[in-house]
Amino acid sequence: MMKNCRLSFSTLASRAVLLCSLTLSFSALAESGVTDSKITLGQSAAFTGPAAQLGIQLHAGAKAYFDQVNARGGVFGRKIEIIKLDDKYEADLAAANTKTLIETEDVFALFGYVGTPTSNAALPLFTKAKVPFFAPFTGAQALREPFNRQIFNIRASYFDETEHLVDRLVNTGMKNISVFYQNDAYGKAGLAGVERALKKMNVPLLDTATVERNSVDVAKAVEKLIAKRPDAIIQISAYSSCAAYIKEMRKAGYNGQFYNVSFVGSQALANTLGKEGPGVVISQVVPFPWKGTFPIVTEYTRVMNKAGITDLNFSSLEGFIAAKVFVEGLKRAGHGLTRASLIASLESINTSNFDVGGFDVNFSGTNHNGSKYVDMTVITKDAKFHN
Repeated sequence: MMKNCRLSFSTLASRAVLLCSLTLSFSALAESGVTDSKITLGQSAAFTGPAAQLGIQLHAGAKAYFDQVNARGGVFGRKIEIIKLDDKYEADLAAANTKTLIETEDVFALFGYVGTPTSNAALPLFTKAKVPFFAPFTGAQALREPFNRQIFNIRASYFDETEHLVDRLVNTGMKNISVFYQNDAYGKAGLAGVERALKKMNVPLLDTATVERNSVDVAKAVEKLIAKRPDAIIQISAYSSCAAYIKEMRKAGYNGQFYNVSFVGSQALANTLGKEGPGVVISQVVPFPWKGTFPIVTEYTRVMNKAGITDLNFSSLEGFIAAKVFVEGLKRAGHGLTRASLIASLESINTSNFDVGGFDVNFSGTNHNGSKYVDMTVITKDAKFHN
């Protein structure tokens, strides 16, 4: 009888050891940045410096959506947290921040990076670590070609935007077109888009002028283009340098039109330009944030207002849309969330099975560029817009 008892205790002990080993094994297999109660994301963006409003606004829209999800219990009981690091829109800082987020903070995914040079600096790091890189605030081809399974783009490309701009200009009779661009990967990506679009329409580019990133020293660029008197100048830079260029060109007597791509930061540009703003055109990659013609805009307005945010703008709407699509990917990935399951789930999202409030997002196993939406807006008085 005692012998049987000893065998029973021995069996129980063995089972306890086995159970403990299995528990440790499952713990060891837990995905980075994921616990039973939390999903941790990382964001490197400009939160200070001349491009700060881009990071601030994009983050505000995303956080408002995530906070709403968290208030309802999160996704399968997991709350979403974003660790944000300031890169001042500088590539070296973005690379260092990315290394910190992946290796020290152990984030699950990277979300809402701002800029082409900064995203390009992060590219080899997140690719090697196989960390999802979701909704960067850039339209650069380097994040679209060649195909990278870690990258998911919500916004249209700079090729899409610049083709839309050039088509509008040429079809309204403006064929003497110049480009003022930021002398880095972003500016060159936008310039390539303009050149590509003009070539399609058999129209030569009149001239170009540059500005350095995070600089408002535009004197040489003014001198170079004012003599050419172009019908229109397409600007591929951030709001501070674009505003400085417009003001100085106006002072020099230029009366032509200025066109910008969405990365400029529309509201920040309008605010910085003040009385020089009316008539400046900006292409947009999300719907108009102040009209509820899209259900997503109605939802965005309600959630932002509930969060106490009344400063609505294109950039925060883009962050809001990105967060909504990301959460749908988390839901589809299920309880056993992994980076691989998130990627597979995001690839299943398209307009036939998920309505992003009238804003089309289509992903697949071979295409991670979700949208080609482009619209045009004009700054009016009092830093407002119409489309």
